[in-house]
Amino acid sequence: MNKYFILITAFVILVSVSFSCVPGGKHRTLQNTSWQNMMERDDFKTENIALLMLNRELEAKLATLEKVSGSVRQELAAAQAERDRAEEELNVISGRYNDLQSAQEELIRGNVSETRKLLAELQAAEEKLRQKEDILRQLEQSLDLKKTDLDELNYELERRNARMAELEKILDAQKKIAEDLKRKVSDALLGFENNGLTVTMRNGKVYVSLDEKLLFKTASWEIDANGRNALKKLAGVLERNTDIQVTIEGHTDNVPYRSGSGQLRDNWDLSVKRATTVVRVLLEGSRIDPKRLTASGRSEYLPVDSGNTQDARQKNRRTEIVLTPDLTELYRLIDKY
Repeated sequence: MNKYFILITAFVILVSVSFSCVPGGKHRTLQNTSWQNMMERDDFKTENIALLMLNRELEAKLATLEKVSGSVRQELAAAQAERDRAEEELNVISGRYNDLQSAQEELIRGNVSETRKLLAELQAAEEKLRQKEDILRQLEQSLDLKKTDLDELNYELERRNARMAELEKILDAQKKIAEDLKRKVSDALLGFENNGLTVTMRNGKVYVSLDEKLLFKTASWEIDANGRNALKKLAGVLERNTDIQVTIEGHTDNVPYRSGSGQLRDNWDLSVKRATTVVRVLLEGSRIDPKRLTASGRSEYLPVDSGNTQDARQKNRRTEIVLTPDLTELYRLIDKY
């Protein structure tokens, strides 16, 4: 992440220094590229924060389990100490009981009142002995329960550790798939990148963004030859990667759409019409399963630049093709737990 930030900062400084000697068109292109790089940096930050939050959540749960396990261990040690003390008292009482029995036998023929006193002491000792034996049995039962709880906590701790490791493994694999897909798309569209087309990766998805000038004329949904050529190259990549889901999003600026033909009513219609046109070009002559494609119109409500300038409106007039790798395995693991 720091590496990307340093590269972007260096690029912005270079553009700023060279501003006075660069023609206006190239300067806007450099501005757009700098903006796109900063967007990609922010996306990487967002993805990193999401992963950190997931990792912190799992670490917090792990710490809680470890804390509970430590408490159970302390209770177990206390119960064992209590049991040892009870056994010592039992031994003392048993010795006293034996002494009283001997004294009883010696005095049985003596004073009756003394004999009754000894019998009372003997009975009290027997009762106390039974009480201690009951306490000892309860402590042993409690000790067994604590051991069972400790075993269950250890098992749950192992399960959560295994889940964390599996989640990290799947997330790494999904990230690698997305990075590999981005590389393939960039290679296929090499001649178009930075000429009205950008390829970025955000939140585990690959975004192919095409400026209006690459595909459509103003207020039109007919794709010119250059844009059709770019889409055909992208279709080739999608044919070879059959597990990728594709969403085509049409975006407009905030200038109300007006047409004398009456075919379209507003920017909603225009954005949807452009998205469906792109879908048809991708499917035309290809082996792409239509079930993988989704066309949607976002109208003017998801701008990349909220400014009300000509440059901002030009940036917002775009078509984005969102490529989503198969996340079935990740969802399966999340549902499992």
